Amino acid sequence: MKASDLRSKSAEELRQDLVELRREQFNLRMQSATGESNRHHEHGRVRKDIARVKTVMSELNNAAAAEESK
Repeated sequence: MKASDLRSKSAEELRQDLVELRREQFNLRMQSATGESNRHHEHGRVRKDIARVKTVMSELNNAAAAEESK
């Protein structure tokens, strides 16, 4: 997932992506705890994707706040 791709999405699409990533993170955590998963590299990928989505959402919020203050 690239930040440039995320910037082209709407706020609602970003929220949906964030929910899906959080769900995936939870599932990976549960699989790891029960010993079902050996995809340990996925944890870092999901965590970084969540950070990317949250960063783009913050950029959108800051841009909206800047527009309102004008």
